[in-house]
Amino acid sequence: MPAGAILTRDLPLDPQQSALLIVDVQNYCVRRDGGELTHLSPEQLEADYGAYFRRMESVTIPKMQRLRSACRGAEVEVLYTTIESLTRDGRDRSLDYKISGFNIPKGSWEGRVVDALMPAEDEIVLPKSSSSVFISTNIDYVLRNLGIKQLAICGIRTDHCVQSAVRDACDLGYLVTLVTDACTAFTEDRHESALDMLKGYCRQVTTSGLLAELRAEVPAKAAR
Repeated sequence: MPAGAILTRDLPLDPQQSALLIVDVQNYCVRRDGGELTHLSPEQLEADYGAYFRRMESVTIPKMQRLRSACRGAEVEVLYTTIESLTRDGRDRSLDYKISGFNIPKGSWEGRVVDALMPAEDEIVLPKSSSSVFISTNIDYVLRNLGIKQLAICGIRTDHCVQSAVRDACDLGYLVTLVTDACTAFTEDRHESALDMLKGYCRQVTTSGLLAELRAEVPAKAAR
């Protein structure tokens, strides 16, 4: 970096060196019948998590769809993470996941990205077996091979796997943009608390803000 250069996180995405990372938007976590909460009665599921699912279905996923469409249009790489073991019995899972008591078997329906955000044929999906995609996959190697220096991150849950991805990406030298309203957690309080804790790590923008930024980049690219 040139001497005297100003260091800042507040930089717009450069499509040629940026990627969108969609975290864990898979059947296990997103669908009511996905597995994570199927031990609850329908009444208990609605009482404890009904607002979460309604927010996911009516707000968060539609924003992710718009964001992904804009990134594709700007030729920004789109990648996905899912929680999924490399084995059927989950023996490769992290100790934390074993203690937590859940396993999403290799090749299972629960490990697939939801239909509403089905990856395109040539988009990269990285199955992980720990909270952070940077710990249990080769994503850092892949991103560097792609020439990626900036990451826009969205997904679920803000206070768990999204937060882990943001922190680790920053520590590895990526400039991170967290798309605040294209993430969610079980409660709004947990979501907002996670955003507040991450302010010192990344730039935070809304979906509409990033869409406007990408719209400005596409004409600029065409003019070059």
